[in-house]
Amino acid sequence: MPRRSSGRVTLQDIAERVGVSKVTVSRALREPQRVSETLRLRIEEAIEVLDYIPNRQAGALSSGRSLSVALLVPSISNSVFSDVQRGVDEGLREAGYQVLIGHTGYSILEEERLIDTFLAYGVDGFVLSSTRHTDHAQRLLTRARLPVVETMELTETPLDINVGLDQRAAGRAIGEALIAAGYRRIGFCGARLDYRVQLRLAGWEDALKAAGLSTQRCQTTPRPSSYRLGGELLSAMLERWPDMDAVFCCNDDLAAGALFECQRRRLDVPGQLALAGFNGLDITDATWPTLTTVVTPRRAIGERAASTLIARLRGQPREPCRHDMGFEIVLRQST
Repeated sequence: MPRRSSGRVTLQDIAERVGVSKVTVSRALREPQRVSETLRLRIEEAIEVLDYIPNRQAGALSSGRSLSVALLVPSISNSVFSDVQRGVDEGLREAGYQVLIGHTGYSILEEERLIDTFLAYGVDGFVLSSTRHTDHAQRLLTRARLPVVETMELTETPLDINVGLDQRAAGRAIGEALIAAGYRRIGFCGARLDYRVQLRLAGWEDALKAAGLSTQRCQTTPRPSSYRLGGELLSAMLERWPDMDAVFCCNDDLAAGALFECQRRRLDVPGQLALAGFNGLDITDATWPTLTTVVTPRRAIGERAASTLIARLRGQPREPCRHDMGFEIVLRQST
């Protein structure tokens, strides 16, 4: 097996085995659609036989690009961001880019640190899971002049590209749907209280105030969401406001937990209390009764983030800065 002095198999080794130039091998690896299928298969066979491992650092030095993009998410266990991640990863992988994931833990200070770290590694762009950043993080991204996609919520002043949905409008829409269904003593149940939850809360308040209804039935906590927490928050709300006839939970985890608590208490849903969640997770269609929710296009957001980023990286004309992916109110048995 041919080796260079470093002991590492190189592109030249692959080229010599296949009988083509190193440039052709490089092209086949970066843009496989530009070579014939027969040649691509021969190159793949040589890579397998020689145990070739691509040297991304060398490629980055020669091309001026690392072929990597940083995706910063607030949670690696929350399925909302897992769906976004799948959309981003599939889109970028097809274009030959590697997605590097950073976990911010819902902290803009940690996001700032990760941006600084990934810039030092020479990433070609960023996909961020919020439009809220520290001043220093914004300066870092502005100076870097790299494509940046801010996702999940919309902003009037994006750093570069913004792909998301109007979280406040979604909160208002579910509030209006509950009012249209005849409910008048509607509560709000919220956890974590990140920027998106605050927007949903503001939307719920908009709907109730416009209808002349009270917004006092509001129970929130900075604790992370869980089914158990949903039950605990609902119990606290029923203690304070036993006259409630509906509750909008800021996410589906809380809504499912609230439903389980109603079942434990033998409260009829929706006869005695209606429930609604947010995000459209699979559990909302699996509970009994099924849960009314706001369905958000999480995977589509990831896919659009990837496609707009790729377009910018390829030097294509800049697309509109703001992409509103919308949402859907799905009324089910819980209301």
